[in-house]
Amino acid sequence: MPHFFALVREDVSNVMEHDPAAKSRLEVFLCYAGLHAVWWYRINHWLWNHKFFLFGRWFSQVARWLTGIEIHPGAKIGRRLFIDHGMGVVIGETSQVGDDVTLYQGVTLGGTGKEHGKRHPTLEDNVVVGGGAKILGNITVGKNCRIGAGSVVLRNVPDNSTVVGVPGHIILRDGKRVVITDPKQINDPLSEALSAVATEVHKLRQRVEELEGTDGKREPLSASLQRIIEDIDYQI
Repeated sequence: MPHFFALVREDVSNVMEHDPAAKSRLEVFLCYAGLHAVWWYRINHWLWNHKFFLFGRWFSQVARWLTGIEIHPGAKIGRRLFIDHGMGVVIGETSQVGDDVTLYQGVTLGGTGKEHGKRHPTLEDNVVVGGGAKILGNITVGKNCRIGAGSVVLRNVPDNSTVVGVPGHIILRDGKRVVITDPKQINDPLSEALSAVATEVHKLRQRVEELEGTDGKREPLSASLQRIIEDIDYQI
């Protein structure tokens, strides 16, 4: 129990150091739901590790009702986790979170299916995840990484990287801009699907022309449709 209170003091000090909105230690202790959720988690994690699974899960639901933040008691979380404006944050059962990590509202550390075993992400030390970002599957986000707000990360991220976009792609690595010369590197599934549809439409037009004997004569495409096709060609 003394160790628990030492962690509480450490968490409060960490917020005072990093959050300019914090006016006093008492305010942080009483008003920061993200810290309350972490403190509940530590109790629930102790219960989980001592095989009181039902109690751990039940109290994690109580913490969710009180804070708006859901942390599975089976997750492994390091020291000084700061969940800022944490409403809607979800941390899955097999997630692993290192030291000095910051999560903003709406962040999800989730799975991608019904697989068993390690199915949630690992965040290494000093990672910052922006509001609404989703990090999904058994992937690793390396040390000192920044995940932009609203990003969806589905692949491993090397140390010292900044990721943005849906799906997420690296724009900075080791402080240097990453220039994407081939748009296919973004690997957008929706754009790939649109490209496949556009290709099939083109083949069907050619087949109809052959059957009708128009010898390649066709009505010009509308300006809007032509722009869509050009955009797809560029992206894919």
